[in-house]
Amino acid sequence: MESVFEGVALAAGAILVVLILRDAFEVIVLPRRLSGRVRISRGYYKATWWPIRRATMALKSPGRRETILSYYGPLWMITLIGLWAGLMILAFGMVHWGLGSSEVLARGKPGFWNDIYISGTTLFTLGMGDVYPSTPIARLVAVMEAGIGLGFLALVIGYLPVLYGSFSRREVFISLFDSRAGSPPTASEFLRRYARNPDPQPLRATLLEFERWTAEILESHLSYPVLAWYRSQHERQSWLAAITVILDVSAILLAMPDPRFAGESRVAFAMARHTIIDLAETFSAGRAPWHERLPDADFERLYAVLEASNYPLPEHGAFRRSLDDLRGSYEQHVADIGAHLILQVPGWLPEAGATDDWQTGLTQMHQALP
Repeated sequence: MESVFEGVALAAGAILVVLILRDAFEVIVLPRRLSGRVRISRGYYKATWWPIRRATMALKSPGRRETILSYYGPLWMITLIGLWAGLMILAFGMVHWGLGSSEVLARGKPGFWNDIYISGTTLFTLGMGDVYPSTPIARLVAVMEAGIGLGFLALVIGYLPVLYGSFSRREVFISLFDSRAGSPPTASEFLRRYARNPDPQPLRATLLEFERWTAEILESHLSYPVLAWYRSQHERQSWLAAITVILDVSAILLAMPDPRFAGESRVAFAMARHTIIDLAETFSAGRAPWHERLPDADFERLYAVLEASNYPLPEHGAFRRSLDDLRGSYEQHVADIGAHLILQVPGWLPEAGATDDWQTGLTQMHQALP
């Protein structure tokens, strides 16, 4: 009977090793979206995110909620690495035990916990020497585990700089959005500020910048989905808000249409819409309740802002119909991601009395001066 248990432990440990290595490879190394497969990281995410999400949603203070959520992404990554390491120690311990604890020479009675101990010291290459394998196959397993441990540590060390490099590039663009579109950013404020310059070239260049940035967001957030949980430096800014404003701005320019920006707005809209749809599928965001982002009263205000900014608007009803058709192709996906990740979706118009984050920081600095 004991030999049966040892055989089962050996097989289960070997399978667990393969599952861990595959999961770590897919999360850290493989640059593509994965879905519909049994993955340790996916199960760990579901087991941790939903309790955190429910607990933070109950908080009344948005600032406290945002502070707590800002810890989730980095902690999830660190604890996932710890989970992989712990499971790897358990898996190789099961393999050692399945090979027979008599093959492990220990001070004291051989047993499962000594096998776990030798697995831990081997994975982290401690080389304590008080417990060691004594047969060729057990030694081979120990060497394999030590090699995997070194490779695992090297991958983690190389992965974190890449992850934070992608995060940094994302945040630079979001920070630039503050002076371009306000805080929180809105499409009407973005277009109003750019209308101050009669030269169309800066807006055209920015639309091309939109296309490149959303393409980078698509690539980085599909390769490293944990980036989606990394919050921005300011509460009123986020990567989702930036993409939403890019879609809104492009939709407005396409609905006009203004021949000066037709080509640039088309490619910016296509790339941003592609990004938001793919990310909604990746995060398996459920269907969020629909809330009208642009009711009739807000549309009237938006139309008035654009008209005062001298944009060549079509007839009122035609503009509304064209804009609604474009909005319908992305707003539900934006709402789904926002509800899933607890990220605020910006409106089309700035809040009353809203100030940019850079102005808020300047005011606080002046108040701190003697």
